Amino acid sequence: MSDSTRDVAVLGVGMHPFGKWGRNFVEYGIVAARAALDDAGIGLRDVQFLAGADTMRNGYPGYVAGSTFAQALGWTGVPVSSAYGACASGAMALQAARAQILAGFCDVALVVGADTAPQGFFGPAPGERWNDPDWLRFRVLGATNPTYFGLYARRRMELHGATLDDFAAVKVKNSRHGAQNPNARYRKEFTLDEISASPVVADPLRLVDICATSDGAAAVVLASRDYARSRGGDAAVRVTGISTVTPSYPNTYVDMPDIGTDSAAAVDPPDQSYRDSIAAAAFEQAGVGPDDLSLAEVYDLSTALELDWYENIGLCGPGEAEKLLREGDTTLGGRVPVNPSGGLSCFGEAIPAQAIAQLCELTWQLRGTAGARQVQNARVGLAINQGLFGHGSCIIATR
Repeated sequence: MSDSTRDVAVLGVGMHPFGKWGRNFVEYGIVAARAALDDAGIGLRDVQFLAGADTMRNGYPGYVAGSTFAQALGWTGVPVSSAYGACASGAMALQAARAQILAGFCDVALVVGADTAPQGFFGPAPGERWNDPDWLRFRVLGATNPTYFGLYARRRMELHGATLDDFAAVKVKNSRHGAQNPNARYRKEFTLDEISASPVVADPLRLVDICATSDGAAAVVLASRDYARSRGGDAAVRVTGISTVTPSYPNTYVDMPDIGTDSAAAVDPPDQSYRDSIAAAAFEQAGVGPDDLSLAEVYDLSTALELDWYENIGLCGPGEAEKLLREGDTTLGGRVPVNPSGGLSCFGEAIPAQAIAQLCELTWQLRGTAGARQVQNARVGLAINQGLFGHGSCIIATR
C-alpha cells in the first residue's frame, strides 16, 4: 500500500488550448498559470515555490522557465526551479514541486510548462555538433522522429501482427475523444476512409498516425495535504506516485537519440524492460497496480506507439494490445479508457506542457468534471511519458 504521507493534493489545474498560434511561449504559460491559480482559489502570493518545465526552442527564457514565468506573473521573491528532460520535462517539474512540499520547504507550489513549436517535425540544435547524439542521428541516419515512429510500427507488425487497420482504429478512437475536448487542437472525428486517404509519411504510418508539433501550455497547483485541509477539506485529487526513471543496463531497445543499443552478449537483460519499468516504479510508490486503473493518458507519438504503451503499463500482456483495442476496452465506456483527452493525436506536442496537461486531464476526470468525455466512476488515473536520453516519467493520481 502507498504511504499517504507522501501524497500531495492537486488544488488547481489550468491550460492554454493547444494549436499553432505563433505567439511567445510565455503568454501561453501565464494563461495556464492564472487559470490554475483561479481553479485553486488562491493568489500568486500564496505560491511558495514555482517549478518551470523548460523549452529549448525559445531562447534563453526557455532554458530558465521557472524564473521566466515568475517574472511574467510578477516578481514575489518565490524560489524557482527549471527542468528539462525532453518530453518528460513536465513530470520532472512536478516531481521537483512535490519533493519541495514533502520535504517541508513549502506548502503550495505552482508548476508551469509551455512551448511554441516550429512548423514540421522537431530538428536538432543548430550548428556542427559532432559530440551531440541528437544531432548525429539526423546527420548520420536522417532519423527524424517520424522515421523512428515508423520503425517501431514496423517492429510491432513483425512481432505481434499489428495491421494498418489497428493503427487506424487508434486514430478513430482518439479523434472521437478529442472532439469533446475544448483544449484540443484537432477536434475532428476521423473515419477509416479519411485515414486511408492520408499520405504516407514514414511507412507504414500516415500523416494522421503521427502527432503534430504544437503551441500550448498547462499548469498545476500542488499543495500539502495539511494545507488542503486548512482550506476547508482535503483536496479530492491526490498525486500518489511520480516516477522519473532511467534504463537499466543493458538496455536492448533503441531509444532516440541513441542509434545503437547495449549488448546483452555477456550480461543478461534486466527482468523488466525500460518502458515497463516506468509505470512499475510509479505503481510501487502509489500502492496500486494496473488492475486498479480507471483511465490512462499515454504518450501516443504515433498510433502504433499507443499500442505498445498498453502493454508497458500492464493493461495486457505482450502482443495483446490489438485485441484489447478491438474489444473496445480502451475507448470511453470500456474497461480502462486510454487517452480520453484525445491524446497527442488531438493535441500535438508542446513538449514542456505534455505531462502537466496529462495531469490536468486526470484531475478533471477524477473530479468528475470532464463533461462529454467523462470516465464513469474514475478513481485512479495514470499518465506516462518518455523523453530523449532515457527520461522515463509516470504520474499516478487518485481520488
